[in-house]
Amino acid sequence: MDIGGVASALPFTLGIVMLGLSAAVFGTKVDSNGPRWAMAVSSACFVTGFLVSALGIWLGWYWLVVVGYGGIGGIGLGIGYISPVSTLIKWFPDRPGLSTGIAIMGFGGGALIANPWTSSMLTAFGASGNDPDTNGIALAFLIHGLVYAVFMTMGWLLIRVPADGWRPAGWDPAVQRTRAMVSKAGVSAANAIRTPQFWLLWIVLCFNVTAGIGILEKANPIYQDFFRDSSPARTLTAAAVAFVSILSLANMLGRFVWSSLSDLIGRKNIYRIYLGVGALLYVALTFIGETNKAVFLLCACLILSFYGAGFATIPAYLRDLFGTYQVGAIHGRLLTAWSTAGVLGPIIVNAIADSRSDIAGPSKYTPAFLVMIVLLVLGFVANELVRPVADKWHEPEPDTARTSGAQA
Repeated sequence: MDIGGVASALPFTLGIVMLGLSAAVFGTKVDSNGPRWAMAVSSACFVTGFLVSALGIWLGWYWLVVVGYGGIGGIGLGIGYISPVSTLIKWFPDRPGLSTGIAIMGFGGGALIANPWTSSMLTAFGASGNDPDTNGIALAFLIHGLVYAVFMTMGWLLIRVPADGWRPAGWDPAVQRTRAMVSKAGVSAANAIRTPQFWLLWIVLCFNVTAGIGILEKANPIYQDFFRDSSPARTLTAAAVAFVSILSLANMLGRFVWSSLSDLIGRKNIYRIYLGVGALLYVALTFIGETNKAVFLLCACLILSFYGAGFATIPAYLRDLFGTYQVGAIHGRLLTAWSTAGVLGPIIVNAIADSRSDIAGPSKYTPAFLVMIVLLVLGFVANELVRPVADKWHEPEPDTARTSGAQA
């Protein structure tokens, strides 16, 4: 199965698109049927995606890999992404930022386990290098599917939601509701998308993610272009690989650290940091990053930590504004911003870099970085426009209580 670089990225790109779409379409089902149903469906789709891909590789049918990994697997990824988040928010109503940070840190941190495991498996099966054994790749996909089936099944068998009316010891919801941005009632997913707050947060998430991808998409070549003249070739290559690993760690830790901090300073304030400080970091990266490796590394790591934290904090922001009534469904609809950014970010960075292929050094990326600065500023403005949700969108209190009981 001989395919080009663009085609080889298609299953992953489709998977990210399907993540957002499936989360939006099935988000209401996650809230109404409960997390166990959602996680079981997610496991079935995700595992089936790997098994179908294994069959496609073994038969030499590339389209089957796209359907399996990108289509079916992407649906499982989307449903599986939102179900633990909406569940943990119910278990930790006093620390929603902490709970969502832990959940989404796990989503990002999974790569720290999967990447070396996959690499070692492909090497053992003779499926790496310039002349890979396609049967070895198919076997790797098969083993992945079977192992994921075991662990994901353990997850949905163990999942629980708190009983109706449960609350942590010593926690008074009335105290938390004195904050201006915390809603006193629930909002349905159907009503949420009719509010300006939803679309303002959609812009915030989309532009924050796009700016993060601006670094993540081409981290290795960016590092090499910035410091090509100051390091020997072998040292430069090793340093670029280490740089990518450091960024992955910053991405993962940011999801927990910054999201937890949002419980103390508020969601609106933390997004002021992600977007406002993020724009200033891009300015520093663009104009002085080349002259100092420490400044370059610090700016890039903080930008990536804000990128990961944006994912982790947005469910808590939604919970503050719209309540827990259908927060999973609302979160699912908002994830279409991620799907959009997943396409928009690489297009911006790659298109600009390709158009300046005759230019060497950091200036090759200057226009792309300036675009990211503009997007972050626009996201900052959108965040400033967020206000508490008007009472007319709230669900009647008795209906909310009955629905919460049914979900529990």
